[in-house]
Amino acid sequence: MRIVVHDYAGHPFQIDLSRELARRGHLVTHMFAGELLTPRGNLARRVDDPEGLQFREIPMNPNYRRHKYSFLRRRNYEARYGKDLIEHVKTSRPDVVLSGNTPSEPQRDLQRFCFQNNIRFINWIQDIYSIAVDKLARKKLPLIGHLIGAYYRVIDQRCARDSDHVVVISEDFTPILKSWGVDGQRITSIQNWAAIQSLPQLPPDNAWAKEQDLADKFVFLYSGTLAMKHNPDLLLQLAIKFRDHSDVAVVVVSEGPGADWLSERKSAHQLNNLTLLPFQPFDRFPEVIAASDVLMAVLEADAGVFSVPSKVLSYLCAGRPLVAAMPDDNLAAKMIRSIPAGVVCPPGDVTGFVDHAIRLHAESGSRSELGNSAREFAENQFDIQRITNRFEHILKAKR
Repeated sequence: MRIVVHDYAGHPFQIDLSRELARRGHLVTHMFAGELLTPRGNLARRVDDPEGLQFREIPMNPNYRRHKYSFLRRRNYEARYGKDLIEHVKTSRPDVVLSGNTPSEPQRDLQRFCFQNNIRFINWIQDIYSIAVDKLARKKLPLIGHLIGAYYRVIDQRCARDSDHVVVISEDFTPILKSWGVDGQRITSIQNWAAIQSLPQLPPDNAWAKEQDLADKFVFLYSGTLAMKHNPDLLLQLAIKFRDHSDVAVVVVSEGPGADWLSERKSAHQLNNLTLLPFQPFDRFPEVIAASDVLMAVLEADAGVFSVPSKVLSYLCAGRPLVAAMPDDNLAAKMIRSIPAGVVCPPGDVTGFVDHAIRLHAESGSRSELGNSAREFAENQFDIQRITNRFEHILKAKR
């Protein structure tokens, strides 16, 4: 088959799927958005890639990062992106398109194009985008925000109903989609995963750790997007708590407003134990997370109930325990507790976050037990062969 896999964000595990589909003889074009400030996978051909795999970056306005929180400008950029995306899909002449992590309007436009051109469209729902838009619009435009939210909700509903199939990351989506009028026979739940074959479990005193002068230290590490809504104060207060421990480092690998805020506070508080680094190359990421003794994850208080950040899934592969600040009803929080792979507190609970970190710093046995449990879960669940079998069955189905 000729397949387009469109992952707006460019995350590693979607690339994992594209590579495996291409290994099975399909002609796969993996498309993604340019200019996004987020950790990404290896979005370029490798020497061992099959001939049938290619990558294509869809241009995004260079000002997108600067205006990300401006509702109207962001919408204009995303609308333009949708048009450019369709032009690239045209040239690939696919039999089927699998698209996820995409803003509502570009996703709708792509779905319509596929319908009009007899191309099967698989809607890969990672979260309900219109919920996030509704929250942002109500804050930015209080008089009409609820109307904007309703508009995007209708888009998401129609796009789901009109898709040939819908893949969701949890069964918890199914009642919502059915209430939208989506036939239950056209809904399949496939949990997200991490590209575990690219994330071997490495020792903490690896080359990257030595380069960063971390090999002989106890490391609390955060890697991923960090906006102000993620509450970077959690990480700041942790660094302040351990400022007198010369053998403890708090490492933040990120870019954006939250990282900039931490940089300012680091100088103001003279925190020599707080190390701030930009996003690292994907091929170094296994070393990055392996350099940690405890990994940290933070979600904003109004994060989607169903979202599971890809960094949490990658963390599990490292075999290290997690300290997470997340809403109690979030899927990632439930996963961390059920494995168990770590400890979870609410996003605003600075005291709880720091106390959890202090406890894990002191209890090597707990760290080992939780880390082993995390890695075991990843090895059992992140089997790309089994996962691709399920996607391939959906991709091959007839209209």
